[in-house]
Amino acid sequence: MTIKDKMHCGELYFPGDPQIAEEQNKCLDKLYDFNLTRPTESKKRQQMLKEMFAEIGENCYIEPPFHSNFGGKHCHFGNDVYANFNLTMVDDTHIYVGDNTMFGPNVVLATAGHPILPMLREQGYQFNAPIHIGKNCWLGAGVIVLPGITIGDNTVIGAGSVVTKDIPSNSVAVGNPCKVLRDINDKDKEYYFKNRKIDYSNI
Repeated sequence: MTIKDKMHCGELYFPGDPQIAEEQNKCLDKLYDFNLTRPTESKKRQQMLKEMFAEIGENCYIEPPFHSNFGGKHCHFGNDVYANFNLTMVDDTHIYVGDNTMFGPNVVLATAGHPILPMLREQGYQFNAPIHIGKNCWLGAGVIVLPGITIGDNTVIGAGSVVTKDIPSNSVAVGNPCKVLRDINDKDKEYYFKNRKIDYSNI
């Protein structure tokens, strides 16, 4: 098994391996250039993201600064994904995001972890586990998603939550650790925020 294989199957490996570092630096150079683009250079940004990401759909928008261990090389986005500033994707292995999902400011998706045993951490070992986020999700400002997590379709994760376990589809989940607060229900068809009603004639 090669060290690249170990990166993507949950095995312990040494991330400072020269082969990995060389590949990573090329990706980080592209990320650096992306973060230096001007707000008016939207077409240039779109093209750069297509070159940086493993997969990226149509009409995706990432507000710089964008942070990523491999510059998006292991990230798979569907269509119409939106990310506000300071999205951090620790993409040492694969991250999958479905269509129409939105990220608030300062969201962190972290696939990398380190062993609890101090001796192994001292030697620099790491492991990775992929993250899966469904379609039409909304992750509020400051959400942190840990390695190996799956979040189902249509789910809302409240601001500041730390997602340590899988969250099912059609849920509102909040907290540290993040827990399901309730299902999305008929009341959500009537009110969009507290006591404010949806005026369907205007949308």
